[in-house]
Amino acid sequence: MSSVSDQAELNLKKDPRKFSGKEILSEYGVLLALAVIFIGLSVISPVFLSVDNILNVLRQTSINGLLAIGVTFVILTKGIDLSVGSIVAFSGVIAASVAQTDTYPLAVVILIGLLSGIFLGLINGFVVARWKVAPFIVTLGMMSVARGLTFVYSNGRPIPGLSEQFQFIGNGAILGIPVPVIILILVFICCSIVLNKTKIGRYVYAVGGNEESAVISGVNVKRVKVFVYTISGLLAGLAGVILTSRVTSGLPQAGQSYELDAIAAVVIGGTSLAGGKGRLWGTLVGALFMGVLNNGLDLLNVSSYYQLIIKGLIIVIAVMADTKSNK
Repeated sequence: MSSVSDQAELNLKKDPRKFSGKEILSEYGVLLALAVIFIGLSVISPVFLSVDNILNVLRQTSINGLLAIGVTFVILTKGIDLSVGSIVAFSGVIAASVAQTDTYPLAVVILIGLLSGIFLGLINGFVVARWKVAPFIVTLGMMSVARGLTFVYSNGRPIPGLSEQFQFIGNGAILGIPVPVIILILVFICCSIVLNKTKIGRYVYAVGGNEESAVISGVNVKRVKVFVYTISGLLAGLAGVILTSRVTSGLPQAGQSYELDAIAAVVIGGTSLAGGKGRLWGTLVGALFMGVLNNGLDLLNVSSYYQLIIKGLIIVIAVMADTKSNK
């Protein structure tokens, strides 16, 4: 019997035969879609290509990109995480409450925000793995619980007066590059290494590809599931810290519907909802696609109501394409 590591590595190897047009479209269609919408908006709106707007798009994308990377880990194991938006709000108000003065070092403030996300993500993973409750139900419940905890902790009010050093996280730049973008790039590199170069990464793909085979091969499936939901919580906590810093206030209503953009980015980027198939670079491109789309719709003064309809249709189309490709 071959080891699960060998099986996972074989699954990840590219087919040596030449790609057909259909396969190329499936593999790189998201890049084509991004290019088309980018060129289209450049022609329609002269403001789109301005430096300020591009930087704004990148800052917005960084938050959704972090969430999408975390959700990718979960979806690769055939799970789902609907709670990331609420975890963003919870981690944000927790971090904001200790960032109102310079009493605590910046590292401590960030750590508290991250630990808040890790804690809720760990609960998600433990319930899914230990009691085998459907991830949809667990994270749907956590979405409500985390949002409720956020309102209770903040008394339903914004937490303003954040220190200048904390505000630098979301609004500062290093060598002209926004700090949130730098953070996203570093997280992307680290998570890519984890997924592609480590044993736990191969196990994530193996669990999503065939959980029963993974168990037989000796993989601790429960640990893998706890791991991916904890990673999702961690990155949601980090996104919450960045968002709070950017808006200079801990908002209890922050992060609403963020899970939709994150899931859309993951699916558009080519990660299969059936598990075991997907790449982080696709997720990153998917997040850029959603960021450019959101920005373009805002520039064109499209009503937020219609934006919800458009995003919903994009998710449905992406899932339909994923389902068809897996038949």
